[in-house]
Amino acid sequence: MAVIACIVHPRGYRISLQDLWVLKFKVQTTPIHSFIRSTVSPISVSEGVEYSNDPSLNLRFLYWKSESATPVMVSPCSSQTTENPDIQHQKITVQNDYGEKLVGVLHETGSRGLVVLCHGFRSSKECKSLVTLAAALEKEGTSTFRFDFSGNGESEGSFQYGNYRKEVEDLRAVLVYFLREKRAISAIVGHSKGGNVVLLYASKYHDVRTIVNVSGRFNLEGGIEVRLGKDFLQRIKKDGFIDVKDRTGKVVYRVTEESLMDRLTTDMHPACLSIRKDCRVLTIHGSLDEIVPAKEAFEFAEVIVNHELHVIDGADHEYTSHQAELASTVLEFIETGLQQNKDMSPTYRVPSCQRRDKYIKSRF
Repeated sequence: MAVIACIVHPRGYRISLQDLWVLKFKVQTTPIHSFIRSTVSPISVSEGVEYSNDPSLNLRFLYWKSESATPVMVSPCSSQTTENPDIQHQKITVQNDYGEKLVGVLHETGSRGLVVLCHGFRSSKECKSLVTLAAALEKEGTSTFRFDFSGNGESEGSFQYGNYRKEVEDLRAVLVYFLREKRAISAIVGHSKGGNVVLLYASKYHDVRTIVNVSGRFNLEGGIEVRLGKDFLQRIKKDGFIDVKDRTGKVVYRVTEESLMDRLTTDMHPACLSIRKDCRVLTIHGSLDEIVPAKEAFEFAEVIVNHELHVIDGADHEYTSHQAELASTVLEFIETGLQQNKDMSPTYRVPSCQRRDKYIKSRF
């Protein structure tokens, strides 16, 4: 069983355990005062790291704590890809500002640069387009991280209909974690609602120069009647919520008045105007998108200063038959950005926000 962990010491030392297997391991570490405690034994010590050396042991819990360390939980995913044994797939959990654990998968190629992928409405990190993009970036040697927003997939928290502002802060928590790990954020990519989130992030924070919006919606008032009905405002004012049901009458999710207003009060026009000129933005949209009309993409193009638009002819909202073109378009844009930024001074700095010192439990 593989166990992967990272701890950042206040002196700047970093400990990384990768490919740590029972009786088969390699350790890349700098001497560090840290505490990694296991609830099981026997335990051996090597280079300041405690690890299990019993091949029959079923390792269930791993605790660690380091003064001023960023909270993170890491557990096995699919340890290596079959195509390239040097690429690691690691499941990582990062805590957001609400104390919720956000679960994601790191595709580790060894590159310092990292692309973060964001899913859409009622989706997850396992979205086909995100998995395709991660695999394509892997082949080019670029590490990626795809994760579940709070209330979605494996992440903690309750699902909310709007939640745009909170998801921006979820993304912020993820980027801050990797920035503290001395990674450079090469790009952030979002599909559907995730496209809105990465644009809203760029309008508020200005530390990522390459943004990819895949099928995001410019007018957030659009599409609501399709899901909630024409009289949704009157109904939600009366009852305080609307239950969205499937064809069998089963409640799929609940829309609260607060979450609806979060969406209705999120205005992409001023947000896009707030994106800096040195931030490159690519919008990709399918010409046959049945969820978000392709005309929305042209509205982004009219407002964002440093913007490129690529419409994929015949593609639907999920790019069902156009995954290859989607991936190649994203890769080309990111690679161009990396080349342009190659000789520029770094702008990625770790925010001076307070760290939490807590025990995080990793369960396998």
